[in-house]
Amino acid sequence: MAEKDLNDLFLDALKDIYYAEKQILKALPKMARAANSDKLRAAFEKHQDETEGQVERLEKIFELLGKAARGKKCDAIEGIIDEGKEIMEEYADTPALDAGLLAAAQAVEHYEISRYGTLKAWAAKLNNPQALKLLDQTLVEEKKTDETLTKIAETAVNYEAAA
Repeated sequence: MAEKDLNDLFLDALKDIYYAEKQILKALPKMARAANSDKLRAAFEKHQDETEGQVERLEKIFELLGKAARGKKCDAIEGIIDEGKEIMEEYADTPALDAGLLAAAQAVEHYEISRYGTLKAWAAKLNNPQALKLLDQTLVEEKKTDETLTKIAETAVNYEAAA
C-alpha cells in the first residue's frame, strides 16, 4: 500500500467538509422554521444560500483535483446536527429555543471555520492557489456568519431567553 501524504489528507478533509455542507443544507431550513426570532430566521435563510455556493466551490476544487465530488461520512457534523435536533425537540415553544438554535448553529460554524482554515493552509502548502482562493472565500463567509450569529445572540436572543 502506498504511503499516504498531504494530498491524500487534503482530499479526505475535502470529502469530509463536502459531506458536512450537504448535511447542513438539509438542517438549515428546519432550523429556520423552528426559529422564533425574525433576525435568526433570516440569518439561517441567508446562510442556506451561501452554503449552496460553498458546495459549488467545493465541487470546483474536486474538479481541479480531477476527482469526483464525493462526501465521506463526517461523524462530527452528524453529532453537532443531532444536538441541534435535540434542542428543537426539548426547547420547542420555550423562550430559550432561539438561544439553543443559535448555539447549535455556532457549533456548526466553528467546525466549518476549523476545517476550512486547515484546508486553506494545506492548499497553500500543496501549491494550489485556485483551491486556496475558493477555500478562502468560504472561510470569510463562515467567519462573517459566526459574527452575525454572535450579534443576534448578544443583542436579542439571549435577553429573550433569560426573560
